[in-house]
Amino acid sequence: PALSGTPGFICWSRGFLELGVTGSRAELVDSLKEYSAHQGNPPLLLFPEEAATNGRAGLLRFSSWPFSILDEVQPVALQVRRPLVAVSVADSSWITELLWTFFVPFTVYQVRWLPSVPRRAEERSEDFALRVQELLAMELGVVSTRITAADRTEHMKRLRHTSRLPFAPASSQRPAARPRVPPSLPGGDSEDLRVVAMAQQVKEVLPHVPLEVIRTDLVQTNCVDTTIANLLEGRVAFFPESKEAVDLPAPSTSQAAAASGIQGSVAAPSSKPATKQFAKSPVERHLSLQERKRALYDYARR
Repeated sequence: PALSGTPGFICWSRGFLELGVTGSRAELVDSLKEYSAHQGNPPLLLFPEEAATNGRAGLLRFSSWPFSILDEVQPVALQVRRPLVAVSVADSSWITELLWTFFVPFTVYQVRWLPSVPRRAEERSEDFALRVQELLAMELGVVSTRITAADRTEHMKRLRHTSRLPFAPASSQRPAARPRVPPSLPGGDSEDLRVVAMAQQVKEVLPHVPLEVIRTDLVQTNCVDTTIANLLEGRVAFFPESKEAVDLPAPSTSQAAAASGIQGSVAAPSSKPATKQFAKSPVERHLSLQERKRALYDYARR
């Protein structure tokens, strides 16, 4: 079914079904139920991810409304490969993707039909969608994530905003990339534990940042260093926690200096983020913003 786009010949040529429904999602589901009730109509082809990805990391969270039409679905695993050129590029239009399909030597489509999956007794549409998502993730050998198509859209907006930011000074250097945690096996529990472990690492460096904000950004970046950089450079908005949460014990300056390999008589600054109070040490008062960031990065790499 055509959920968006221009109706008419272009919609028909792309293989979409025009239902003439422009109202709410409930009206769309009712119209699809009425269409499926007629035995002579072809079956519906629905994409519960609602967005295209590179297919190498995981599946987006399935939307629940396609699983509220019928009590039995036929999962289909689709993989697309193309030489030298990416199959799907973020923010590209369908006409651009179509032109690339015409001008590349070939595109390989691999379709695998899985056994039909019926709805269990008193099973909600959300649980039904999650169960089918995990089955397809296991078939494709990827992770069943909780990232939705709306999260992907928001992430692309952030990337476009970041690309318009001015470049950092030449003196500031990007911190050494921390080895990423390898993706876990399909399953929500292992994925959540991995994000929680990385969130605790960021919390040790930035104790004034709420854990929920850290977890949300880690789901997008999947990297501790990138999340720390986003929080320090103001790319992620948040409200600092209370003073009791901010005043957590920080490592001593001598330990921080020894861990980061700083030589000399001047001790490294504490990894605690700067507050509105006047710094007690004259060394800390003369530190520039980039030096404070570098000290936090050094402590994060311990």
